[in-house]
Amino acid sequence: MAVDRDMSVLIVDDYKTMLRILRNLLKQLGFNNVDEAVDGGSALQVLRSGASYGLVISDWNMEPMNGLQLLKEVRSDPKLRSMPFIMVTAESKSENVIAAKQAGVSNYIVKPFNAATLKAKMASVLGEF
Repeated sequence: MAVDRDMSVLIVDDYKTMLRILRNLLKQLGFNNVDEAVDGGSALQVLRSGASYGLVISDWNMEPMNGLQLLKEVRSDPKLRSMPFIMVTAESKSENVIAAKQAGVSNYIVKPFNAATLKAKMASVLGEF
């Protein structure tokens, strides 16, 4: 099944520059329906508002609710639990990767990364495009 490039993608990061970079990379990959949230709490509000997203790409390190807490909330919500979720972080420590996997992350990207890396990680979650 082909990936729907018109699906909504929610990107979550407390750093405006990173939001802009992610938005630009997604645009390069043909995804133009992108919404932003500046922390896990606001992302959770958007997700629970009834808006339909095909993918969440979230930073790990944010305040007051970080990406791992957001992931756990998403996975514990029956309406959201099957949503593809990619975690982005500067941390490559194995315990972080393990914690994210145990919490149900779909995939994991370590910064810095480029469009090819993002595409590969998204393809592993959504299917080839």
